[in-house]
Amino acid sequence: MHVYRLISGIRIILTWVVGNYWWVEGGQGMASSVVCSWLMAACMSVACENDSKTTISMLSSDPSLSSRFTKWAARKRRRAFPISPKCAAGPPQFSRIRNLMSSCLAFEPCPDFCRNSSSSFPSLALSSSPFFSGGDNGALALGHGRRNKLNQPVHSGKAVAIAVQPTMEAAPKKKPPTKQRRVVVTGMGVETPLGDNPDVFYTNLLQGASGISEIEAFDCSNFPTRIAGEIKSFTTDGWVAPKLSKRMDKFMLYMLTAGKKALADGGITEDIMDELDKTKCGVLIGSAMGGMQVFNDAIEALRISYKKMNPFCVPFATTNMGSAMLAMDLGWMGPNYSISTACATSNFCILNAANHIIRGEADMMLCGGSDAAIIPIGLGGFVACRALSQRNSDPSKASRPWDSNRDGFVMGEGAGVLLLEELEHAKGRGANIYAEFLGGSFTCDAYHMTEPHPQGTGVILCIEKALSQSGVSRGDVNYINAHATSTPAGDLKEYQALVHCFGENQELRVNSTKSMIGHLLGAAGGVEAVATVQAIRTGWVHPNINLENPDDDVDTKLLVGPEKERLDIKIALSNSFGFGGHNSSILFAPYK
Repeated sequence: MHVYRLISGIRIILTWVVGNYWWVEGGQGMASSVVCSWLMAACMSVACENDSKTTISMLSSDPSLSSRFTKWAARKRRRAFPISPKCAAGPPQFSRIRNLMSSCLAFEPCPDFCRNSSSSFPSLALSSSPFFSGGDNGALALGHGRRNKLNQPVHSGKAVAIAVQPTMEAAPKKKPPTKQRRVVVTGMGVETPLGDNPDVFYTNLLQGASGISEIEAFDCSNFPTRIAGEIKSFTTDGWVAPKLSKRMDKFMLYMLTAGKKALADGGITEDIMDELDKTKCGVLIGSAMGGMQVFNDAIEALRISYKKMNPFCVPFATTNMGSAMLAMDLGWMGPNYSISTACATSNFCILNAANHIIRGEADMMLCGGSDAAIIPIGLGGFVACRALSQRNSDPSKASRPWDSNRDGFVMGEGAGVLLLEELEHAKGRGANIYAEFLGGSFTCDAYHMTEPHPQGTGVILCIEKALSQSGVSRGDVNYINAHATSTPAGDLKEYQALVHCFGENQELRVNSTKSMIGHLLGAAGGVEAVATVQAIRTGWVHPNINLENPDDDVDTKLLVGPEKERLDIKIALSNSFGFGGHNSSILFAPYK
C-alpha cells in the first residue's frame, strides 16, 4: 500500500510540475512534458517491478485484502481519470506505454475523454512529434488552476491526461472533375516553295505541283547536290521593319512573316489585339538549325578582325530569338521559348503550345517551326552526311517517298505557323475555327543519331501514346500526313510502323507533303500541320507525286495515288521524326 501511495504522490508532483511548466512557457515545454510522462511511467514500472512479488503474495494470502484493494484502486482510478467506457486500444506502437501505465495505475488513454474535454483544456497537436499525429485524439491536453495566455476558461480540479492514440487523417476530398479546355486552330501562316498563303500553298499541293528546282541563291556548281525546295521570291514588306530585315537571319524573317500572317488569317485585327489579355498570349516557334547565315557571316568577319563582326551575330543565331522578337513585336507576354529537336521541332512546339492552353497558362499561342539552311554550309553539311538526293537533272522528280528509286531527301526552307486558341476564347471573339487539336506524343528511339530503329519501336510507341493520351481509337484515324522524307531506310520503317498500328483500317489514306516541297527540316512539321488542317477543311487530300515504282513491301492501297482524293476525314495524324531518334505524332479532327 505504501508503494502505491508513493507512486500516487510522485504522479501528483509530476503533474503539477508539468502543468506549471506548460502555462509559464506558453507551450514551449511540450517536449519536456512528454519526457516527464515517460519518466513517471518508468518510475511506476520500476516500483511495481520491485514490489510485485510482495504485493502479489499479500493479495494471494488474504482474499479479503485483495477485494478491498481492488475496490480502492477502482475508486482512485475513477476520481483521477474519468475515462469513457468507449475507450479503445491504440495503435501497436503505443502498446508499450499503455502497458507501463496500466500495469501500475490501470490507466488507459481515452480518445473520447480528449474530445469531450477539448472545450475545458487547451490542446496542442503534436504533428511534429514522432509519437503523435494531428487531430483531436493526437493532442496534448493539460489543465491547471490559472488562465493561459489565450484566456481560455479553466475548470480547476479537472483531470490531466496525455492522449497517445492518434486518429487517422481524414481522406482528402476529391476535387470535382473539371472540364478540360479544348484547343482549336483559328489561324495559319506559311512561307514555302509553293506559296506564302495557306490557300495558294494547298491548291498547289492538290494539283501535284513541285516546288523543287535548281538552287539560285549561291553558286553550288561544285556540290554533288544542286537542287532544293528554295523560296524564289520572298518579301517582308508590311510585316517586318526594314532595319530588322537587313540584320535578321532568314529563318527569323520566315518566322515573323508566317506568324503575323497566321494572326491575320485568324482575324486578329488591331482592335481585337488591343482587347486581348497579352499575358495569356504566347509564342512557341522553333528551329532546327537557327541562324546559320548570320553565324557563317560572323565567322567570315572574324577572319579579318572581331571588330568586323555583327554585334547581333550571337542573338540572331540562337533558335529562341525568332519567337522572342515576334513576341516583342506583338507585346505578347505569355509562354515564349523555342524547342529544337531537329526535324521533329515543329510538332514538339505545337504540342507544348497546346498544353500551355490546356493548363490555363495561355488562351492563344502561335506555334510551329522555321528554317533557312539552303546556304553553302548547310548544303555542304548534309552532303557530307550522304543524306541528299543527287538527281540534279530532274529536280521535280528528286523527292519520291516510298519509291524504289529514291536516293535521299531534298532540302527545303520556309516556315509553318498555327494559331492555337482555347475554344471558349475563340468562340467569344467569333473566330473562324478550322479544326480541333486533339493532342499527341513524343518518344525517342535511343538507338542511332540518324538511322531509325530497325523494328520501328520508337515510332510505334509514339503513335500508340498519342492515340492513348488523346483518347482516340485506331479505327477513327483515316488520314496520315507521313514524315516520309524520301530516304531509303526512313520511309520503309515509318510505313511498317503505320501498318502495325493501322493496318486493319481499310479507309486509311497516307501521303507525304515532302514529295512536292522537299524536307523543310525544323519547319517541316509546321508546314505539314497546315496541310493536314487544310485537308480537314477542304475534304481533299493531296497526291503523292513521283511514286512510280513503290517498294516491294509497300501496299499502295494505303497510299494516296498521283491525283488528289476526296476524303471525309474523321481524325488526321501528322508525323515528324528527327536526327537523334526524336519521334512526334500530333492529331487533328474536324471541329464539332
